[in-house]
Amino acid sequence: MQCYYQYDTILGSITFVEEGGTLVAITTHYSCEGVEQETPLIQKAFLQLSEYFRGERRKFDLSLNPRGTVFQKQVWKALLEIPYGETRSYKQIAEAIGNPKAVRAVGMANNRNPLLIVVPCHRVIGANGKLVGYGAGLDKKEFLLRLEKVSISK
Repeated sequence: MQCYYQYDTILGSITFVEEGGTLVAITTHYSCEGVEQETPLIQKAFLQLSEYFRGERRKFDLSLNPRGTVFQKQVWKALLEIPYGETRSYKQIAEAIGNPKAVRAVGMANNRNPLLIVVPCHRVIGANGKLVGYGAGLDKKEFLLRLEKVSISK
């Protein structure tokens, strides 16, 4: 059974989705399917995200199960390896997964990341150091990078 619950945050409304004891989505635009229920895992995820927003948390300790293709999951796993306060380019992620020519595909997988912030797709920037693409909006990406005190070019 899928459960979801929505919270107001510093980034606006964020919906957390749990299924089978794992988080399958954290998103700013969720079409509500399942049961609206604030489960212990959803509460834990919200608490950890709140700690992150206050600068008290750099890593998340949550059971994750993002839905996607094998390639997308490779990319999302690589995103989890980007340290707090650092960025990588799409090319660097493509190289990290052993597919250096898949830069555009990495961008598409990044765009499909269902676990906002926890799988830190906001830490991926253009090769020139500029902000590019973010499903929740570039203003939110900039906010998250500044929260982590990352130097970025506009």
